[in-house]
Amino acid sequence: MEINRTNIMEIVNNAGLKPDKDYGQNFLIEPDVCKRIVDSALLCENDSILEIGPGLGSLTHFISQTEAKITIVDIDRRMIDFLLIFYRDKSNFSVIENDIRKTDVSSYSKIIGNLPYNITTETVVYLLKNAVKAQRMVLMIQTEAFNRFHDLKGKDYGPASILIHLLGNSKRLFNVKAGCFYPVPKCGSTVFEITIDESKDRDLAIGVYELSKQLFLNRRKTIMNNLHNYLHDKEKAEKVCLNCNILPNKRPEELSPEDFKNIYLELTLVK
Repeated sequence: MEINRTNIMEIVNNAGLKPDKDYGQNFLIEPDVCKRIVDSALLCENDSILEIGPGLGSLTHFISQTEAKITIVDIDRRMIDFLLIFYRDKSNFSVIENDIRKTDVSSYSKIIGNLPYNITTETVVYLLKNAVKAQRMVLMIQTEAFNRFHDLKGKDYGPASILIHLLGNSKRLFNVKAGCFYPVPKCGSTVFEITIDESKDRDLAIGVYELSKQLFLNRRKTIMNNLHNYLHDKEKAEKVCLNCNILPNKRPEELSPEDFKNIYLELTLVK
């Protein structure tokens, strides 16, 4: 069923599905935007698709028009029961009632979702670590959070962006105005894609990510000081910087994902 500005209040009132602030529920009510998001995922008949947090099914409506295998995961049983009314007869449709961060995502080739703002980074990192067959993710997040997953320098650059760029690439697709949702959130949203390079070493990327989290704990300190704190050995920290050709007075936000990978590989030799 298509969700739009005309029918949203009737659905919410008749079904008793008031948006839950604790779950960060804001329903998309612009079908053109929904179709554009789903089209961006480049869905194929042989795909296994995971939709995160479908709510009333604004995106589900367009995903269901494909012949791909579809699984929706939502923590809110009300939404699952509502969607089962409309899709109970579809043989390629299944549901999971669970927190996405506790869900097995290892079998899906494409992932689509309007992510709750309060768990955005945690969810994206969980997907990158565990969605081992995913080729493409199309996710909608709070606009101000996008740089966390895309920037390679500066104040928003950090471990999540490093993980993405060691596994593939991220790209902003388009912005979505706050008025395209019910209820209207206080900020705009951004739809972006993550494409995964299957030739990349996932275990290595995750190892570098975990190390970078430690080295970003004190962003304003130099990489030398952060390494010293991490290794508890100044001489080893100096050796790592020297062998990786990294100036010891640089801050973590000035290092590239490749720099962090080189540090990680060097540490396997000096620790």
